Amino acid sequence: MAMRRLLGLLLLAGALTLGARAAQAHPHVWIVATSELIYAPDGAITGVRHAWTFDDMFSTYALQGIETRKKGVYSREELGPLAQTNVESLKEYAYFTFAKADGKKEKFQEPIDYFLDYKDEALTLHFTLLLKTPVKPRQLSLELFDPSYFIDFQLAEKNPIVLVGAPAACQMKLQRPTDGSANAQRLGEDNFANGDNSNYGAMFANKITVDCP
Repeated sequence: MAMRRLLGLLLLAGALTLGARAAQAHPHVWIVATSELIYAPDGAITGVRHAWTFDDMFSTYALQGIETRKKGVYSREELGPLAQTNVESLKEYAYFTFAKADGKKEKFQEPIDYFLDYKDEALTLHFTLLLKTPVKPRQLSLELFDPSYFIDFQLAEKNPIVLVGAPAACQMKLQRPTDGSANAQRLGEDNFANGDNSNYGAMFANKITVDCP
């Protein structure tokens, strides 16, 4: 039952009706994210490895009904079915991970090496997304966000993005969202007033750019 509840919450990110979306202008699930961009020895980027830590309220809700050998302690094995349901539910939303190589959209394979762990009253989902085809762009851009803004993504304060195996000459830039700013609030209100709320969350996207000469 806990797995179904988690799936249902994540599906809400894309299944809210037009009227409901206008009322759901603020996130209901919060995630602190760290990511690794993975490079091959030849300098091609092969994928991204995510670690998403859910807020404590959502974590508590998701864990309801899961049986454990020791109260309050959850092993990877015990959380395995929940992790599988989690990543499967994200497929419809492209895993909230959007990549472009020299301006061309790139597609990911289905997640591998996924698991959940539980620490400090919070669940963290780990998974790896490999590109369908490794690429060697001069510029790679990666955005992390939920278009409906049902889920709020915040990059961790320390070492949020790590380049693993990237050529030494590559330079990374990070742009955090302007969540809470007066400008973002005004844009959001204008969008809803005009009926354009299909990609509201893009205003709060975390943007990573890697330039490799």
